[in-house]
Formats: sequence, structure tokens, C-alpha cells
Amino acid sequence: MRFLVDEALSPRVARLLAEAGREAIHASDAGLLGRTDAEVLAAAAADRRVVVTVDTDFGELLAVGAQPAASVILIRRAPHWPADQAALVLAALDDAGEDLVAGAVVVVTPTRARVRRFPLRPLD
Repeated sequence: MRFLVDEALSPRVARLLAEAGREAIHASDAGLLGRTDAEVLAAAAADRRVVVTVDTDFGELLAVGAQPAASVILIRRAPHWPADQAALVLAALDDAGEDLVAGAVVVVTPTRARVRRFPLRPLD
């Protein structure tokens, strides 16, 4: 599984995911600093990456879209240390990895992970 770590998180989160054997890049490495959330989602989808973020706007964009673009891991009530954030992402993969491949928003907290598969709302 490939990851695109949003600019709201430290580049160290991407490095730690990579050190754990996952292919991960930070938004800064992908030339996405200052881009809109929609542009970041489009870039992630084009490169078949899961967005890792603390920004709730990504889930909202996917919920209102007609087609899912990319899966998202949303870290909530996040610890401030990149190592702890990366650990939350890695722990969520045990239970939600298949969902992320199929298309989902996975909300992770220090105590649980909640999966929302696509479509997030019924299509009209």
C-alpha cells in the first residue's frame, strides 16, 4: 500500500512509514504544498496512494463526490509526535487494509479505528 502524507503532518510521518516498509511520500516531496485538498486527492488517486491526514475536509470531499478518488486515513485526537501518528496508521492497516484498497475513509484515534466504505453516501 502506498501513502501520501498531507502537509498538515510532519514529513517525518512519511519517513517513519517508509522505514516500516511502506511506500510513503510527503506532500512536500510530491510538489503538493499549498495545493487544495481536491488537488491532493486527485494526485493521490492518480498515483494510487492513500492520503494520510488530520484534515477532516478530505472526508467531506469524498462524501459529496460522485465517485471516490482516493482512500483516506484521517487521524483524530492525534498525539503530537510523528512516531505516534505513524504507529496509529500502521496499526489501522491490520483491520482496515482491505477497506483502503477497495475505497474507504478510515478514522483512527489512539483507541480505535472506524471504517467508512465507498460510497460514503447513496449516489443520486
